[in-house]
Amino acid sequence: MESLARMDPGAINTLFREYSRHPIPMSAFLTPFHGNILNGTTYTLSTEWTQSETVRGARLQYAQQWILIQKNNKETDIDILPPSPGSHVHGQLLSSYSPTGDLKAVVRETNIQGLGHQFLEVWSNYGIKKVIDLTALNKHRRVYEDGQFGCLAWSRCESKLLYVAEGKRSEAESSDSVSSPSAVESTSGTSGNHFEIQDRRLFWDDWGEGLTSKSVPVLCVADVGKGTVTVLQGVPPHVSPGQALWAHDGQSVFFVGWWHEPFRLGLRFCSNRRSALFSLDLEGNCECLSGDTHSVSAPRLSPDGCFLVYLQGQVFGPHRQCLSMQQYDLEKRNISVLVDVVKRPKKGDFAGLYEALPPRCWASDSKRVVFSSARRNWRDLFVVDTTTRSVTRMSDPEIFGSWKLLTIQNDLMVVHCSHLNEAPRLAVAFLPSAGLEAEVSWDPLDEGHLLGVAVDILDVSPTPQEENPEYSGLDFGALLVTSHLPSGTKVPLVVFVHGGPHSQFFTEWNVTSAGLATLGFAVLMVNYRGSTGFGQDSILSLTGNIGSQDVKDVQRAVLTAISDQNACQKAVTLDPNKVVVMGGSHGGFLACHLIGQYPDFYKACVVRNPVINAATLLGTSDIVDWRYSCVGLPYSFNQLPTPEALTTMLQKSPITHVPQMKAPVLLLLAGKDRRVSPHQGLELYRALRSRGSPVRLLWFEEDGHSLDRVDTQADCFLNTVLWFQQHLYLQ
Repeated sequence: MESLARMDPGAINTLFREYSRHPIPMSAFLTPFHGNILNGTTYTLSTEWTQSETVRGARLQYAQQWILIQKNNKETDIDILPPSPGSHVHGQLLSSYSPTGDLKAVVRETNIQGLGHQFLEVWSNYGIKKVIDLTALNKHRRVYEDGQFGCLAWSRCESKLLYVAEGKRSEAESSDSVSSPSAVESTSGTSGNHFEIQDRRLFWDDWGEGLTSKSVPVLCVADVGKGTVTVLQGVPPHVSPGQALWAHDGQSVFFVGWWHEPFRLGLRFCSNRRSALFSLDLEGNCECLSGDTHSVSAPRLSPDGCFLVYLQGQVFGPHRQCLSMQQYDLEKRNISVLVDVVKRPKKGDFAGLYEALPPRCWASDSKRVVFSSARRNWRDLFVVDTTTRSVTRMSDPEIFGSWKLLTIQNDLMVVHCSHLNEAPRLAVAFLPSAGLEAEVSWDPLDEGHLLGVAVDILDVSPTPQEENPEYSGLDFGALLVTSHLPSGTKVPLVVFVHGGPHSQFFTEWNVTSAGLATLGFAVLMVNYRGSTGFGQDSILSLTGNIGSQDVKDVQRAVLTAISDQNACQKAVTLDPNKVVVMGGSHGGFLACHLIGQYPDFYKACVVRNPVINAATLLGTSDIVDWRYSCVGLPYSFNQLPTPEALTTMLQKSPITHVPQMKAPVLLLLAGKDRRVSPHQGLELYRALRSRGSPVRLLWFEEDGHSLDRVDTQADCFLNTVLWFQQHLYLQ
């Protein structure tokens, strides 16, 4: 391995491109063929992947297929044939296989005379079967392809497709009647065009960061045979519909409706928005199936059509929380709790539900549900038995690291596995009989790509002085990634802090950490109290304590890693005189707090779209409710800031520590960030410049909060490494 001091910009770029090119699986679908082919049941596994291509700065999507053979119908005996070469998927926004797998629907966008033109295509084994020009039909605006509202669902009879699109903005609407999705059936003639021209400056409230221009979603049904599209009527005017799916009878649909009155709050990464589960028939009759005082998401229908499971959480408060899994019995019309909120898990036990259910998650017996969720520093695979309510873990973190279920069909599971030192790959296994799930036997589809870095898991406990009196006894975790260097080598330490704050680092593939470790840094990824995967008590413990509890946790993890040589496998030594820190969003908030509260400890700092002053952020963020909740204040839609609230927000912000900051700061700011305004970073930039402190600012005009454009990610990684090299005197 080339030493850190000799790595020039070209070599750093080459390394980042190499690690970025590892593809990430997005979806999987299994098509079984029952017959005497190859002495068993044969499955075609169709997958879609995304891959960064840094030469052109593009994120590519491609399809790939495997043939799986269940020999002699034995669940533990699967032969895997080599995969087909990947084929580039161009212009595809959404895709979905029909229940039998005989048809595939694709929503595709092409550029015609500089304008996006959308088509709905239906493909069979004999080529394209049907094309519906959605733009020409003019029934709605753009189809939603996002993971929040978007869907493309086949009816059981495979004759209709259900999807979500932006509704048309009719002449009858105004900015305060935008909340009526069912009223946005198409307008025709000159009046509609007159409205578009006359009121094109009218403000339309949307759903915030990552969902810009998504304002009035409508449910749409395409009839494949007739080539027609209908916008469904009857959706309550106060909710925005999404995540829709068909009932078994094909005459009604289920959907999640989010309240959008009196205005919309940012929805991306926020599972705490008021919403409910609805049923809507094709005649326009709508019914709310769940209570209307919670947040719900991810409805999934059982194979026999008798049960719906969905996730449920609280409204407001932490924007990502531990969720419960609810079951709705369609015959008895009652709701029961399958998986409850976990307040404080024991080490090694199931720690709660924190992420959406995959589109296909039911076992074929309609009595078990398979899902992935965070457990401390891992993402694991679980199954819940709807009869006994018992939850069983089916993944082994010692084998693959973290696991994510892509699909389960005919009890054959397809999972995405990766580790901090291993690029993503797929594995398959049959779900064993009820009660035997812990004995599942996994088959990887390939050998995987291993890196020459070591990964260690740290369990960290706060000192008595750092305990939270209301939630005492909580611990937290951290992941330490180090290079295989000669014994006794002193290495600089990068403290990597996640945002959220209610998110986490998993033991899964992370290009930034892998790249930094390969370059010779040690990387400490801290899951401070408040991170997901440690129970609801841990999440709630951070409310009102940002800027203190989370800051102390990160520092405690750093000191633990430096003092515990077992955490470094005794091969390398973390250099306490060469510690730097980086983070984005709330992670940037913490990084700036750390260099302000421990000014002599950190030698350099890199922050992406950091929260610098919660008081000035209040009026510019799409999640204004969190600005109150995070400092321990209640929120309501008619809330007006008070001097006391603004003072509390300011006192908990890193801007107050600017006079003590010594570490050189690199700011990476997005011009189109709606979650944390770039003016937050500018506020820090000007405060540091006025004091003569070393600071550099990179401005990415076209990026949003995540700074996830391919060329932007490469640019940020290069500048981060060069900044650390420069200020650790490694050049």
